[in-house]
Amino acid sequence: MKKSTHKILTTHTGSLPRPEDLQHMLEAQDQGGQIDRVAFEARVREAVKEVVQRQASCGIDVVNDGEMSKISYSTYVKDRLTGFDDRTALSPSLRLDISEFPGFAKRVGALLLDYARPACTGPISYRGKADLERDIANLKAAVEGANVTEVFMTAASPGVISLFLANQYYPTHEAYLYALADAMKEEYHAIYQAGFLLQLDCPDLAVGMSGADEANLPFLHLHLQALNHAVRDIPPDRLRLHLCWGNYEGPRWGSFRCMKSLLVSKWLWISPLCLPLPTSISYTLLTERKGIGKRNSQDPIGVLGMIAEPTGTDGHRTIGRT
Repeated sequence: MKKSTHKILTTHTGSLPRPEDLQHMLEAQDQGGQIDRVAFEARVREAVKEVVQRQASCGIDVVNDGEMSKISYSTYVKDRLTGFDDRTALSPSLRLDISEFPGFAKRVGALLLDYARPACTGPISYRGKADLERDIANLKAAVEGANVTEVFMTAASPGVISLFLANQYYPTHEAYLYALADAMKEEYHAIYQAGFLLQLDCPDLAVGMSGADEANLPFLHLHLQALNHAVRDIPPDRLRLHLCWGNYEGPRWGSFRCMKSLLVSKWLWISPLCLPLPTSISYTLLTERKGIGKRNSQDPIGVLGMIAEPTGTDGHRTIGRT
């Protein structure tokens, strides 16, 4: 991960608005419709090039592909993993903090995302090598000659996958998480080997822990352990971690309590960690320990930078010093 002593390096969380025609293709594909694969792949290549150029022209230092090939940052994996049956697709549900306010819930129910969310009904393995290699090739081609400092690529964490795609096959949540971790390890390692920073998208550690308290800490620890298992062979300085409470209007009464639980947890031992807060202020935190290992509760965490303002899509504009 590049550092700078003369300027604040700028970046963002990953998901950027897709062109309207590409969004229609992604939605059709997500719902099982037939699309022209040649036209789709060509449009994705073009969109990646456009979005990299746009980031560079805006002065963004650490850029990505905007996730142009993905319907969403989490559910895209249903097309890259075995074991997910479209016939068992689940309906979207209200977040915990919204469901506890019935009047507000009625007003926002129509805003729920309707991405396909099949359940896991069989053994999980990775089958998305071709799609991944295409994403890597598109991003490499797009950044060639671009005036940028560094490049990152996002990938869904085992925990956030389990949050959106339910388990109906593995005997326990832990078994499901580790099956996802073992399968997604192939994607994580390929991104690292391509020379990109790997950003792990982990909203499960925040939005999935709304109202977190001491009783829920074992759940949080389990997700962190599975995540570290999946990235154990990747140097910590090649990792970014995106943690957020979701881009939605809601009471968010549990967000700060969850953040406190996360930051004091002895299991927080992935670095660096980017936390977009529900106030839209983003802090970039970097554990001062070098290397991956259990972090002692006394170990310091350095606050290295901050910036704000959410985007209009499913990410946050995050400007952090690296």
